[in-house]
Amino acid sequence: MSIDEILEEMDELLDKASSVPFASHKKVIDGERMRELINDVRLNMPHELKEAKKIEFDCQRILNEAKLNADSIIRKAEERAQQIVSREAIVTEAKKKAIDMLTKAQTAAKNLQQNAAVSVAKMLNDTENYYARNLQSIKAVKGKITNSVSGQPQGGAGGRFPVE
Repeated sequence: MSIDEILEEMDELLDKASSVPFASHKKVIDGERMRELINDVRLNMPHELKEAKKIEFDCQRILNEAKLNADSIIRKAEERAQQIVSREAIVTEAKKKAIDMLTKAQTAAKNLQQNAAVSVAKMLNDTENYYARNLQSIKAVKGKITNSVSGQPQGGAGGRFPVE
């Protein structure tokens, strides 16, 4: 029996059924016969309809798998993005610290150079003063020696250094 024949028989069953009193739109039918007809419909479903249900089930399964895969890919992409952002933040912070350290080192080096230049200038000035005083002392001694050799009495009370 084909589906169309089974459906025709169901239609006849409804047409022959008696109406419920006070509810003409409701009918009393043979439940056992209706169940047999429904089972016959199920057994006689066209192959294409069964395939369509199988395809619908497969499509739903594939969609669910795709959704799970998409969620997994999105989650992994978000994690990767967070790692990249985190690394970028670390790199940015490291660059800031490096620039700060470089600036401090340059400032310290400049201060050290200035302090060294001041210290060297002071040492040179002190050395120059020391040698200037020694030069004056040498000139004074030389002058005394020259005066004592050129006509002053030797070795007496007038000269300080006895010449022999």
